[in-house]
Amino acid sequence: MPKEPGDIELYYDSIAADYYKQYQRGNLTTSDSYPANYFRLQILVNRLANSRARRVYEVGVGEGTPLVTLAKMGFDVAGCDISESMVEACKKNFNDSGLLSERIQWADIEDSITFASQLQEGPFDAVIAVGVMPHVKNDSLFLANLKMMLSPGGKIFVEFRNKLFSLFTLNRYTKEFFLDDLLSAVDSRIKDVVAQELDHRLAIDVPEIKLKTEDGQIDYDAIPAKFHNPLELTEFFQAEGFINPRLHWYHYHPAPPMLESRIGPLFREQGLRLEHENSDWRGYFLCSAGVVEADIPYE
Repeated sequence: MPKEPGDIELYYDSIAADYYKQYQRGNLTTSDSYPANYFRLQILVNRLANSRARRVYEVGVGEGTPLVTLAKMGFDVAGCDISESMVEACKKNFNDSGLLSERIQWADIEDSITFASQLQEGPFDAVIAVGVMPHVKNDSLFLANLKMMLSPGGKIFVEFRNKLFSLFTLNRYTKEFFLDDLLSAVDSRIKDVVAQELDHRLAIDVPEIKLKTEDGQIDYDAIPAKFHNPLELTEFFQAEGFINPRLHWYHYHPAPPMLESRIGPLFREQGLRLEHENSDWRGYFLCSAGVVEADIPYE
């Protein structure tokens, strides 16, 4: 049974009703918030279509659009989520699409007992985890549990928030990256001088920290959500037993995000154009998120 919900579960419970809008093509140019999930789903569809996978499991199903899309492509799908409201929304989506809603259940990826029953029919060929790794407490346990669900030769797709993007934002995240990452081993007296200089050069008051929404619901800034350095991720995945890790970038920014209001519609237009270009080294800095694709060896 689900435990008492924490902040992460409460946050995703609060956005479950409208989460489907993040995958709608019609919102690419009209929605207030950038529909980055649409491009993340494109990555999953394209990569899985070119794989040998047939059975796909998703950790963090949300309201179900990715799994329903994959089911319509012919994949055998199942999944879980830590938010009960997301589980309910996904089950409804499955029922409306003529799929077996029993394939969706509540589970915590850091507690293997909670999803063990979904392995009754054997392991899966591919496991998806998007919007999950930023919130887990133990990255190694998280990857070990994903690997446990995979057949030999299977693959994973894991989304991460890009820490290097902080160098492009020119705001408080840039300052944090300088002090906490780049200069972590430097004498505090030097860091104090750097901090003072950065305060003059950066927009450290943005983005605004929002702990509550206008209607009093918990906001994203109030939940644990970490960034990962992509220069370290491939080595980390290999250390955890995966092979051939590669990065797929999405949510491109044509300029630092604080300039969007000044640039106007051209900002969104150019961002959408960049999404459709092949990923290259610019993704390390222009993208706020990416997906790690990796495999496990055949036995």
